[in-house]
Amino acid sequence: MARPVIAITGPQRGAIGPRLLVAMAIRLYGGNPLQLRPGDEQRDLEYHGVVVTGGHDVEPVLYAAEPEIEPNYDTARDALEIAVINDALERKLPLLGICRGNQLLNICRGGSLHQELRSRRRQTSNRWTILPIKTLCIAAEPETGSSVLATLFERGRSRINSLHNQGIDRVGDGLVVTGRDLDGIVQAIEDPSRDFLLGVQWHPEFLLYMRRQRALFKEVVRHAKIHKEYIDRLKY
Repeated sequence: MARPVIAITGPQRGAIGPRLLVAMAIRLYGGNPLQLRPGDEQRDLEYHGVVVTGGHDVEPVLYAAEPEIEPNYDTARDALEIAVINDALERKLPLLGICRGNQLLNICRGGSLHQELRSRRRQTSNRWTILPIKTLCIAAEPETGSSVLATLFERGRSRINSLHNQGIDRVGDGLVVTGRDLDGIVQAIEDPSRDFLLGVQWHPEFLLYMRRQRALFKEVVRHAKIHKEYIDRLKY
């Protein structure tokens, strides 16, 4: 049986390392990675799951806000990833949003962002690092339904990294918070009505040596396989 195709979004140039690491994790669990760049949303491409990777800040006009910080936006990438996220939502594809991917997922559901987090930190550092030196507090009982994150990570706290200066403010429609850091800043959101729709604020692709972090990619591929098998049955 052919492998499920997992779309991996990113900018037109750069971010090679993170995207290669995501692709490696996808291949490890039996998926076929498809790298998408701005402009590819106009093509007729077939994929069965999505990973939206990290990168530039999200332009605040997308959630009806005025810029509060010096701009560092990628409008073309925003357009690509919004189109891919909306397509995944419409077709009920498994989706993992990483860092800005987590933020864009929230915006696509009508949520908003904090444009800076430095003033909101009391117990955690503003240091950017790929090392797992920050604490993730997993919600034992999310607002509704079950928590994919709690099932995969198996315990109340875990170690994560941090490479972001923006974060979720108002949570989007149908999403629940299933993880925060020690300052209460949102680190994970899910839609409990979907089999796998998860956004994480950290970068699991840099933590592939940790079983719990690899499990995020494993689940994307597992659910993509289920979706592909269902579509294949409909064709015949």
